[in-house]
Amino acid sequence: MAKIGDTVRFLSSTGGGRIVKIDGQIAHVEEDDGFVTPVLLKELVVVATAGEEASRRDIFGGTGQKKQEQERERQSKFVPTAVPEAPKPEPVVETPEGEKLNVTLAYQAIELKHLSTTDFEAYLVNDSNYYLYFTYLSRADDADGWTTRYAGLVEPNMQIFIEELSREQVGRLDRVAFQYVAFKRDKEFRLKAPVAIEARMDTTKFFKLHCFRENPYFDEPVIAVDIVKNDIPQRAMTLDSGSLEDALKQKRAADRRQLARPVQKKQPKDGPLVVDLHIHELLDNTHGLSNADILNYQVDAFRKTMDENLRNHGKKIVFIHGKGEGVLRQALMKELNYRYKGHDVQDASFREYGYGATQVTIR
Repeated sequence: MAKIGDTVRFLSSTGGGRIVKIDGQIAHVEEDDGFVTPVLLKELVVVATAGEEASRRDIFGGTGQKKQEQERERQSKFVPTAVPEAPKPEPVVETPEGEKLNVTLAYQAIELKHLSTTDFEAYLVNDSNYYLYFTYLSRADDADGWTTRYAGLVEPNMQIFIEELSREQVGRLDRVAFQYVAFKRDKEFRLKAPVAIEARMDTTKFFKLHCFRENPYFDEPVIAVDIVKNDIPQRAMTLDSGSLEDALKQKRAADRRQLARPVQKKQPKDGPLVVDLHIHELLDNTHGLSNADILNYQVDAFRKTMDENLRNHGKKIVFIHGKGEGVLRQALMKELNYRYKGHDVQDASFREYGYGATQVTIR
C-alpha cells in the first residue's frame, strides 16, 4: 500500500509524482510541475518508497543541488580542444604554356583486349593554369534534348574521372557537348570567353581496337576528343541545336553537289567582274555550318572565280569580302601570295564598293 512520501506513477494515464497526502482511498500526488492531483490508491504503482527517496535526496540534495555542483565542477575542469584549421589548398604551379587553354575529353576501355564486353571510363584533362566550371552533356540521335552527364569544377593542370559507361550507354553517345567558364583565384588573369563545344561521336569506334590511340595524357590508348587547343575551340556549338539534324543533312547534300557559282553582280561590258563573297550571297541556308565551314566555302568560291579567269589576261576582278575582323581578307591574301601569285592586287575603289573590297588584275 502506498504511503505519504512514496514516489508513484499513474496506471491509467501518463505521469506521476510524490504522495503528499492520503484521504481515505484518495492519494494526493504532487507532480513535477508542482500541481497536486487526487488519484485512487488502486490506480497508483509505487516506484520508490519514502525511505528510498530520502536516501536519494541525501546523496543528490533535495533539489539535485549536489548533482548540479558536480556538473559545474566537471565543466570548470573541461578545457576545449583546439579545432584544427582546415588545410590550405596547394598553390597552383603555373607554366607559360598553361596560359593557353588545352582541354581534352577522353574515353578509356577498362579492358582494352575485350572491347566487345568491357565498360568504358570517361576523363577530362585540363592542361592550363585556369580553373574550369563545366558541364558535360550527351544526346542520342532519337532523343528530343540533351542530358547532363556531369557538372562541376576541375582545377588547373588536373585530370579528373567523370563517369563509367556501359556498352549500352556508349551506344547512345551519338553527340557530346561541353560548356565551360575559365577563371583564376586570388590573382589577376586574362579573361577567356565562355565556350560551348559540340562533337559528333562515331560510337562504332569504341569497339574497334585501332581507334584507340596513344595520347600524351594517358598511359593506355584512348579515344580523345579535343575540346580546346591553344585557346581555339575545336568544334563550335551551333546556336540552333534543335535544327542541327536538318542542317547536317543539308550540309551533306551540299557537299555532294558541285560548288555553286559565286554571285556576280551586273556590270558594264568593259568593267571589272564583281564577286560578292558574303556568305548570304553564296548560300540560302547556313544552319549547321561552323565559322570554319563558312570560311572554306568562301575561299572555294574565290578559287573557282580565279581558275575560270586565269587566261583572261588584263581582266579585273573585284572581290567583296567585307571589313569585319579581316579573317576572309587574310585568307584571300594568302591565296594570292602563294597559289595565285604574280597578279596585281590593290584595294578596290572605296567610292564604288566601300570598305572591304579587293581588286585583282589577271597577268
